[in-house]
Amino acid sequence: MPYEILYSDEAIEQLRKFRTFDRTTILDQIEQVLRVNPRVESKARVKRLREPAPTQYRLRVGEFRVFCDVEDETVLVIQILSKQDTHDYLGGSS
Repeated sequence: MPYEILYSDEAIEQLRKFRTFDRTTILDQIEQVLRVNPRVESKARVKRLREPAPTQYRLRVGEFRVFCDVEDETVLVIQILSKQDTHDYLGGSS
């Protein structure tokens, strides 16, 4: 059964700022990876973040990072940041 994908207001605003091509690529990867099984970790794509990280998981999409939490059958996309902005979001740890 596919997971439901929800977006925070901040994630929606961040998506709007990206170029159309980047936005499409990010949304495609969210659909392909997070909708099916967002808890499966891989070296290249999905990483479970350790405390005190602000979110549970990070999905890598090229030069962008999608930060999300997974609860039951729902994925909440909290932040979508460029690789450069990720360092500040994670408080200096990556």
